[in-house]
Amino acid sequence: MSILRRTPWAAGVAAAALFLVPAAASAGQQRAAAPHAAAPAPAAASTATSAVDAYYTGTEGKTGAALKSALHNIIKNQSTVTYDGVWNALKVTDQDPANPNNVILVYSGRSQSKNTNGGGANDWNREHVWAKSHGDFGTATGPGTDLHHLRPEDVTVNSTRGNKDFDKGGSPVSEAPGSFTDSDSFEPRDAVKGDVARMLLYMAVRYDGGDGFADLEPNDKVNNGSAPFMGKISLLKQWNQMDPPDAFEQRRNQVIFDTFQHNRNPFIDHPEWVNSIW
Repeated sequence: MSILRRTPWAAGVAAAALFLVPAAASAGQQRAAAPHAAAPAPAAASTATSAVDAYYTGTEGKTGAALKSALHNIIKNQSTVTYDGVWNALKVTDQDPANPNNVILVYSGRSQSKNTNGGGANDWNREHVWAKSHGDFGTATGPGTDLHHLRPEDVTVNSTRGNKDFDKGGSPVSEAPGSFTDSDSFEPRDAVKGDVARMLLYMAVRYDGGDGFADLEPNDKVNNGSAPFMGKISLLKQWNQMDPPDAFEQRRNQVIFDTFQHNRNPFIDHPEWVNSIW
């Protein structure tokens, strides 16, 4: 079997895969740094890295459309979660590493009790980072329940984001420090800009129109409405570079793979593939 050359990104994933690394800093919370965990044994780290590399067998030497197609054929093999099942899944995937009773809200960065999910003003609910109206897939099992782009968020902030495309600027969002919004776009806080980019680009690779859902694609516009597009790709590429995958994001990817969907977000494992495709 051909194994891909290991990169620093893959090495980070290996650590997350083996030890589910705590990631308070990655969640954007202002806490004192925890003591460093002991480094994994080199042989164990190498084994985990090789396992991740093996998942992407068939992508070697590919770029552009060929790489996108190869990745689609890999990640489309997944288990699905019901929309009701998403509630409990998010309590695992987005658990606060410093408090197992809480989840981290994606745009707000707030640590909040897992048990406060619901529809009240200060509850958290299920945010579709790729807005479900962009392609009109709603909450259908598939893109509407794919954990790789569903995150916990404050109900009010979720409503403020709505189905807006992603861009820079606007007015501050009061319950999401560092986030901004205007009439046609939303800008997430710096600590999750790369997370947002990689979630959206995962969706563009995973859902290509061949499984009964719309062909989701990024473009460089806002006001995409119900069209199966999400902008802005030029900015998403910048965000992918400025905010590389951290331990929280890597752990989340591994938990979704191990426990729920059994597929991976390739741009967390290989963020350099963003520029190879787009």
